[in-house]
Amino acid sequence: MFYGERLIVVEIVLLLIVGALSFALGYLTYKTRQRDKLRAAQEEADRILEENKAKARDIVLAAKDEALKIRNAAGVEVERRRRELQKQEERIQRRLETLDGRLERLDAREKRLAQRQSKLDKDAAEAENLLERRRAELERVSGLSSEEAKSLLLDEVAKESRQEMARLIREAEARAEAEAERRAGKIIATVIERVASDYVSEAVVTTVPLPNDEMKGRVIGRQGRNIRAIEEATGVDLIVDDTPEAITISSFDPVRREVARLALSRLVQDGRIHPGRIEKEVKRARNEVEAIIQEAGENALVELGIHRLHPELVKLIGRLKYRTSYGQNQLAHSIETAHIAGMLAAELGGDVRVAKMGGLLHDIGKAVSHENDGPHAKVGAEIARRYKVPEPVAHCIEAHHHEVEPETLEAVIVAAADAISGARPGARRESLESYIRRVTALEEIAKSFRGVQEAFAIQAGRELRIIVRPDVVDDYGIIQLSKEIAKKVEENLEYPGQIKVLVIRESRAAEYAK
Repeated sequence: MFYGERLIVVEIVLLLIVGALSFALGYLTYKTRQRDKLRAAQEEADRILEENKAKARDIVLAAKDEALKIRNAAGVEVERRRRELQKQEERIQRRLETLDGRLERLDAREKRLAQRQSKLDKDAAEAENLLERRRAELERVSGLSSEEAKSLLLDEVAKESRQEMARLIREAEARAEAEAERRAGKIIATVIERVASDYVSEAVVTTVPLPNDEMKGRVIGRQGRNIRAIEEATGVDLIVDDTPEAITISSFDPVRREVARLALSRLVQDGRIHPGRIEKEVKRARNEVEAIIQEAGENALVELGIHRLHPELVKLIGRLKYRTSYGQNQLAHSIETAHIAGMLAAELGGDVRVAKMGGLLHDIGKAVSHENDGPHAKVGAEIARRYKVPEPVAHCIEAHHHEVEPETLEAVIVAAADAISGARPGARRESLESYIRRVTALEEIAKSFRGVQEAFAIQAGRELRIIVRPDVVDDYGIIQLSKEIAKKVEENLEYPGQIKVLVIRESRAAEYAK
């Protein structure tokens, strides 16, 4: 038992010894590893430090090289600037020397001028004295004072100047008119020979043929109900008189007259005439006329090559098909004016599109003249602006009758084209009464001016010939008088084409031999 205990003790001691040795060995191994790691870290730090030192040396060397380059470049720039400043200083010095020389020469010239001025003053004083002595001698010889002589001389010079000025003005106007007429005639002849237009004179009545006189009674109806229904539906007057086999439609509105003609023609052809049928046919005729108006407007645009107009404006253009002015169809007149304006613009270097559009739309105000107040030119311009027509075209419309002064070449061209189209022989007609009123008004306007002895409207009112008293109006005055009379005619009268104002001044002397 004792032996076993001792054995256990020995084993325990051995275990303790082995454990102590193991601990000592592990601690030594740990210490060795720590020393190895510390040595490796130290070596790595030394290596990094050496690398950083090398890089720092390289950076310092590069910075020194760069600083040296900058210093060298700055030295070169400073030297260049110094040379430039030196050259500028030399130039300034030369200029100063030049200016000094000029100042010296100017001083010398000023002295010479002062001497000449002094001499001129003396000569002027002597000339004034001589002039006074001669003036006094002239006054003594002529018996007139200087003021009286001056007034007489000025009157004579003014009279001669007015005569000479009038002569020069006449010559200049004659040359200008001859050249203008030559060039205008050539251009207008070229334009007109390219346009061939048909003219149709329209009145305010339309006749509808009937197959027989019995049809008149059917049109009138029982107690006149049919004819009243037609007149109320169309707004026209039906005239049933002794004219055989015909009924006359009377209205100042051509559109209404056309609607009534179509409706009555169909009623007569069909034979069934009663209020219900009348309303149906009138509505159908009105729709057909609207379609004709739309088609006429579109055809006008196609013929002239004009696009992108507002549909309402196209319809107004078509309405001109049923409008007349002095018997001239307005749509035909507008199309012809557009053709003439386009060709004139091409000849004169204007905007052909603006001229064409202005010519087509220049009388658009007449399509609604009964609905709007004011001159048709201004009404047409307002309508054009309302439907977004370009402003140059609107100006052509409002200026074609000089309600406003034309400011563009195209506006003048449209006004000229309008006059050319309206002044063609046979293009327009006017009643005898209106013709007599216009001719009488022309002569009265001319006689209202001072110095007019006689005034005659000749060539169907297209020329106003005026004879003036020579003792009241001189040669210069007749030029001014003709312009004033022409301006007053433009402001107070409306007329187709143009009117020539011719003022005649002549002096006559008569003596009898006994």
